[in-house]
Amino acid sequence: MLPDWFNMNAPGYQDLTRQERDALTYFTLLWSLFEAQVLSTTASANSIESKINSWHESGLLISEEFEQFKNYFVQRYIDNGEPNDRFEHLHLRGGDKPGLVLAVLKGEETSLASVVTALLIVVLRFRNNYFHGIKWAYKFKDQLDNFTTANNLLIKVIEINNHG
Repeated sequence: MLPDWFNMNAPGYQDLTRQERDALTYFTLLWSLFEAQVLSTTASANSIESKINSWHESGLLISEEFEQFKNYFVQRYIDNGEPNDRFEHLHLRGGDKPGLVLAVLKGEETSLASVVTALLIVVLRFRNNYFHGIKWAYKFKDQLDNFTTANNLLIKVIEINNHG
């Protein structure tokens, strides 16, 4: 019944593949788990930065584990060393540390704690844009890789939290 309702009432839902629908569903669950377990129910760029800095100081972060995520986001949001239109569509606000995110994606800031913080802030923007309806405006077009990457990054940090 619920898929039928979405097909009739959610623009573009009927055009999503099963893989796309699953990625969106898993993102919702993983974000909720991440926010509850890792951020103590308080998601913000500051809370992300604080947690990541704590893990970095404790030696829990391994650079190689985050390279694929950084590479994906750089490829998606940077063209010829500059932010592209997709970067603008993240809708980074002042509190989202846009300078840090851009410096990491442009390769100007390379400290591991900053890199992981910036990656998770991008995922925070996915969350905000998704949960506040912006992604529905274009019917989730071209979002499977975003949500798949975000899901895998969330899994990685939840595992660090659980085993660190």
